[in-house]
Amino acid sequence: MKWHDVIVSLASNMNQRENLQEARRRLQQILSDISYSHELWTEPVSTSVANEGHSVSEEADCSAHHHLYLNQLAWARTWLTVEQLTQAFKQIEQEMGRTPELRKQHVVTIDLDLLEHDGQRYHLADWNRPYVAELLDSQRFA
Repeated sequence: MKWHDVIVSLASNMNQRENLQEARRRLQQILSDISYSHELWTEPVSTSVANEGHSVSEEADCSAHHHLYLNQLAWARTWLTVEQLTQAFKQIEQEMGRTPELRKQHVVTIDLDLLEHDGQRYHLADWNRPYVAELLDSQRFA
């Protein structure tokens, strides 16, 4: 069995803190040696080009964040292949209430994306988003 190093993106725009906490609990079941970045509030990517994926003040009242995303990155190890991990993420998303109907309404209970698996990058557009760069940088100095 070969261990793989992975980077995972977590995001939610509904009951954000609770959903990220539940996603972290579920990830513990399939990942090992997990470390997390800090959480970062961002505007929805589709809101405007000017604010695309930019962070917002964490001091702002959380009740005002009902439309905002709470994002986090995880670094971990797993024995799962890319395909197995992607399937496990989809299952977690579905179990946590992510549906096509909610997606059409731009409601994301949880979004789990595999950004990197043994140095191979995925979701390439996400790597260009400012919040991903900020969270990656924060881990380098942790």
